Amino acid sequence: MNWKGKKVLVTGAAGFIGHHLIDKLLSKGAIITGIDKMHYGGNILWDTKLKTYMNVWAKHGFTPKNTEHDDGITPLIVIDLEKDRERLENLINGFDIVFHLSAVFGGRGFVDTRQAECCAGFSINHNIITASQKAGVKHLNFASSACVYPIKLQNMHSNPLKEEDALSIGDGWESSDNTYGWVKLMAELELKAYYEQFGFNSSVCRYLTVYGPEEYDESHAIATLIRKALRKDDPYIVWGTGEQERGFTYVDDIADGTILSAEKIQDATPLNLGWSKKYKIKDVVDIILELTDHQPKKLVYDVSKPEGPKSRSLDIQKAKRLLSWEPRIDIREGLEKTINWAKEAYARGEIN
Repeated sequence: MNWKGKKVLVTGAAGFIGHHLIDKLLSKGAIITGIDKMHYGGNILWDTKLKTYMNVWAKHGFTPKNTEHDDGITPLIVIDLEKDRERLENLINGFDIVFHLSAVFGGRGFVDTRQAECCAGFSINHNIITASQKAGVKHLNFASSACVYPIKLQNMHSNPLKEEDALSIGDGWESSDNTYGWVKLMAELELKAYYEQFGFNSSVCRYLTVYGPEEYDESHAIATLIRKALRKDDPYIVWGTGEQERGFTYVDDIADGTILSAEKIQDATPLNLGWSKKYKIKDVVDIILELTDHQPKKLVYDVSKPEGPKSRSLDIQKAKRLLSWEPRIDIREGLEKTINWAKEAYARGEIN
């Protein structure tokens, strides 16, 4: 696809993955508008999120005046997608493509203990899907999650999860990872129905444990483990046994795969974007402590805290075949890049 001149709307634009995706789309010449509620788990982080977001635009030569650029591009619109449906329907007219990344999410503890709040995602997803279809948007890309997969398949040291494994075990609500997983899965099914009934084109990317520079939400594992190391926490506390496994995926790889998905998939076929290679949390901790030169006297694995599924990685054969995509940045290189950024951000007082 030639992105030059394409009018693109990105929801969750000022979030971690959102602003990395916008960076790549601006490089391709797309005309971007971002929308975001500007919240993390109920805490307003205006200064940090807005500064990081605007830095992406500045990198591409934009010099915003207030909320609108000289050329009329609005870099960011603050909107609540759950409650401001009428406003959403008004602003979405005229866009070619929508990347929908907005979600109610706050890390492992949030997913396990605040499931009612996660349910707001049902409304958010429905609102953006229906508004996009009614407005004649040509394509919607949906950021889904590995949380759609049955928990039973992830509570064993299993093979990488395949796309068809979703809904493969009929054990009620435990089929997905809490209500957060069901929110994602229901949006996938809604997009499939909209394609079959209305011919509405869409693509679905199932993300897995994304990390990288410029992540300010400390509820995510890599971000919090790095900050604890930079603070020289001692005891250094890790949630869970440390034996849980994940296929950690660097954010640039995720952004590349997302764009390719929007270019090549039209029928809401879900694709896994992540590593099939798994690393134990305790091994990731060892790398982080080495790269930050932190040698705590006491390393504590707190089994009273949520640790999530025992083993989660993704089979990406379909993404390789349909997108010619696979992740390029493995865990050590990705951690080095992330830690280098975090050191500078810590020195500037942007994280603590």
